[in-house]
Amino acid sequence: MSKEELALFGGPRSVPDGMVRPWPDIRQEDKDAVMAVLDRGVLWGAAAPEATKLQEEWAAWLGRKYCLATNSGTAALHMAVAAAGVEPGDEVITTPVSWTSTATCILHHNAIPVFADIDPTTMNIDPKRVEEKITDRTKAIIPVHLFGLAADMDPIMALADKHGLMVIEDACQAHGALYNGKQAGTIGQLAAFSLNGSKNLSAGEGGLFVTDDEYLWQEAARLQQFGEKRRTDGAREYNAYGMGWMYRTTEMSAAFARSQLRRLDEYNERIRENAHHLTGLLSTLKGIRTPVEPEGYKHNYFFYKVQYWPEDLGLDVPISHFASKVNAALQAEGVVLGRGEFVIPTMTLFQEKRGYGKGCPWTCGHYGREIVYRAEDYPCAVEAVERVIGLVGTKPPNGKQLMERYARAFEKVFGALDRVLQPDAVVARAG
Repeated sequence: MSKEELALFGGPRSVPDGMVRPWPDIRQEDKDAVMAVLDRGVLWGAAAPEATKLQEEWAAWLGRKYCLATNSGTAALHMAVAAAGVEPGDEVITTPVSWTSTATCILHHNAIPVFADIDPTTMNIDPKRVEEKITDRTKAIIPVHLFGLAADMDPIMALADKHGLMVIEDACQAHGALYNGKQAGTIGQLAAFSLNGSKNLSAGEGGLFVTDDEYLWQEAARLQQFGEKRRTDGAREYNAYGMGWMYRTTEMSAAFARSQLRRLDEYNERIRENAHHLTGLLSTLKGIRTPVEPEGYKHNYFFYKVQYWPEDLGLDVPISHFASKVNAALQAEGVVLGRGEFVIPTMTLFQEKRGYGKGCPWTCGHYGREIVYRAEDYPCAVEAVERVIGLVGTKPPNGKQLMERYARAFEKVFGALDRVLQPDAVVARAG
């Protein structure tokens, strides 16, 4: 353990200012791709060239037949829910730990989210908890490949087959993640990816819907564009057959995503190298647990998450106190931390059931049942979000040197926990 004074108390920072480089990694070819759109002068359209090519290239890269480029991962998820045939009053089972859209995409189609607790080690939905949530109203399951680690899909698919349910993979964080040799996003009948600026494949904002079923593609396409049927030649009938939300992406976003896609394999490999190097450096440090990568899985480490376990150090201290103090000390050392996680059903939206107003969709007449969202029903989720924190900077152009600086910061902080955990410990950064 390093004996250097903590930056929290005026010592030198482990990570110098400016060392953590931002993501995405923007290169000249990305700028050229976007400028080419402006030079062409085609910025939009149902069959716009960049969006069309992005759909073709992502379907080919992933190994699925159909793709629709959208303006967000949230839109892609909503399209998947609609395509799956979910209707008002139906139930869809998903995880309580994810981004909000995993649950609100169900509400978007006037259906009812039902949450099954997580596996505390992987933080993904626990298949053993899914079956007990299935009712005669259940229409689909949305497993999430959280932080880039695939959910345990074999038992989920078996359950879906047994009960006649659709499976929508929320692969928004999982570009390139593998499960028993299969790409995340190729196992369920439908899947959604995000192209948000934080993702391993980025367009700033955007999303991708995928399926192998032409009927599901058509249903999703109807939602994507004004309720119209989709023709492969791009011609339009201008007749709405149902509700549509206008979820198309823009040409500049599509062009940037296409340029980034050409380097996705390279990026994923570098991210994994960084993550594995950091895991090796932190593996002997008691009090934290690094991300798991079970046999048969390939993590894409969209977000490198550690869990705090003061019990491993023999400390009897509330995890909230431990986490807040350690996080402050790490940030003083120059470690860039991500946002905290949350348990979706404990949000005000679900506690007060506001929805669209007047309690819809819970009280709109289609459901006719009472559902209560209680934190105590998701004990593993509640505990996990208290323990977990993400590290920003594991993506390129950052490399092993930064990972070593991060490990040094952890060693300093965990080597001085007696001082860090004091109630009056305050930041006094070195100049």
